Amino acid sequence: MATRTSRRKSDYGSYYKGHEGQYSWLAHRVTGVAIILFLFAHVVDTAVVGWGPGAYNRVVAVYENPVVRLLELGLVAAVIYHALNGVKIMLIDFFPSLVTRIRALSMATLALFVASMIPITWIMGAQIVDLVRK
Repeated sequence: MATRTSRRKSDYGSYYKGHEGQYSWLAHRVTGVAIILFLFAHVVDTAVVGWGPGAYNRVVAVYENPVVRLLELGLVAAVIYHALNGVKIMLIDFFPSLVTRIRALSMATLALFVASMIPITWIMGAQIVDLVRK
């Protein structure tokens, strides 16, 4: 007897692929953790000033590394996305009927994020390229 494997149908297709709400939730959590990790590193590198200006200058010199500058660009991207998505979450909290427009809100958040990252990447990217050329 031949058995046919049937997949359960859902609102999102034959198998679950996720949707805007799930992906924005995940991105919000990931960017939040990245920001917290940076803040921890920032507290540590600032605390080094207690060991004198020489130690602090050596630690701060790490920020002139192109790889670290790329990480800084990633930090800026994380902060901007987290802030924009936080505004979206607040809008949904204050106006619960907006939950029916989650796709449009997520696309607007993404569009604002990309639009803001273009000039930021241009400016910070130029600095990174200058560091690589040195």
